[in-house]
Amino acid sequence: MFKKILIANRGEIAVRIIHACRELGIRTVAVFSEADRGALHAKIADEAICIGPAPSSESYLNVRAIIGACEITGADAVHPGFGFLSENASFARTCEKCSIAFIGPDSHSIEMLGDKAAAKEAMKGVGVPVIPGSDGAVKSFEQAKATAEKMGYPVMVKASAGGGGRGIRIVESADKLETMINAAKQEALSAFGNDEIYIEKLVQNPKHIEIQILADNYGNVISLGERDCSMQRRNQKVLEEAPSPIMDEKTRRKMSKAACAAARVCGYKNAGTIEFLVDKDKKFYFMEMNTRIQVEHPITEEVTGVDIVKEQIRIAAGEKLSYSQDDIRLSGHAIECRINAENPEMNFMPSPGVIDSLFVPGGPGVRVDTAVYQGYEITPYYDSMIAKLIVHGNSREEAIAKMKWALSEFIVDGVCTNIDFQLKLIRTDAFEKGDYDNGYLNRVKLI
Repeated sequence: MFKKILIANRGEIAVRIIHACRELGIRTVAVFSEADRGALHAKIADEAICIGPAPSSESYLNVRAIIGACEITGADAVHPGFGFLSENASFARTCEKCSIAFIGPDSHSIEMLGDKAAAKEAMKGVGVPVIPGSDGAVKSFEQAKATAEKMGYPVMVKASAGGGGRGIRIVESADKLETMINAAKQEALSAFGNDEIYIEKLVQNPKHIEIQILADNYGNVISLGERDCSMQRRNQKVLEEAPSPIMDEKTRRKMSKAACAAARVCGYKNAGTIEFLVDKDKKFYFMEMNTRIQVEHPITEEVTGVDIVKEQIRIAAGEKLSYSQDDIRLSGHAIECRINAENPEMNFMPSPGVIDSLFVPGGPGVRVDTAVYQGYEITPYYDSMIAKLIVHGNSREEAIAKMKWALSEFIVDGVCTNIDFQLKLIRTDAFEKGDYDNGYLNRVKLI
């Protein structure tokens, strides 16, 4: 087992990893930017080291500084969390060359699956259903036009690299194709340094369902069931639940089998998430694979009892999975609301500032993953998510009731948040009935 792990991240996920390391008896190193000197992860780690100025490009994305921090502190492993360098194949490769364990898949898997078009081709090879689309990245507008006309509109233009809803455009008709391609390519180049795009058929009003898998170095791959991530605003997840309200056991088995096949064909190791679109007939299609821990991993932990972060660490240290597929049983229902420092009444504009007072709900089945505290300053440099409120109940109805009072008791003064927006959302008939898809929030007005 590792003696010391450096967490190449910040915020609540850095705190989450530090807690897992403590329970495993592993010392931790936090890295922080100059803007994060007062951050909780820097305060609670065994060691902390500044790696650069506030901009993430000069700190949390600075590979040389992070590798240097490992050498200075003697860290023998790096956990990248999510975002930043978590899906950067070059960073994983650098860790490998420097004999620093990367807590995640190897650089080859990241590289292969990071190219969405190439990943799609790999899935076809093992019979995983994929959305009809171009054969890899399109190289010209003429090729894109011919592909779209063959499939029929509407279609989606998607960035081959990256994720997080960026570099995606819906094209309703041929006269808008060139404009949308240029917009997607520009956004993709800015966000990922790669402007390649591919075309795929738009699945109308789908559910966004993802399967969490774990894979070790000995060929063992297991599924931890599904998460429903369909409640999205502009391709950004807002709220997630597990299991999905539309799922039946037959479909779950089929999707889990496909997800495990997807992991095996890539020689995948560690934790990963295979994302699918599911249509009204419960036909599912591979969308992409995320080669990292997910923001929404806690709801899977709540319904399975598996600590995914600890499993990541054990797998990276060369241990076999602690669980077999027969050990995995889904118990009850869990919901996660992402709490962001933003103003929903001003088009969800980020709301930096100092938290004057803070009250966090608690009790049986209530979990809050956060790195903020009273007096903490939310800076404008990073993502606006400040906490994740997770509840677990014996049934979906109980979980919804628990989330309603937990949101009502969650108080953050000094900055604007989306807590009231989340409360309105969870009170809608559509959510209570589980009758929503990934376009729901784009069609209704809650504010």
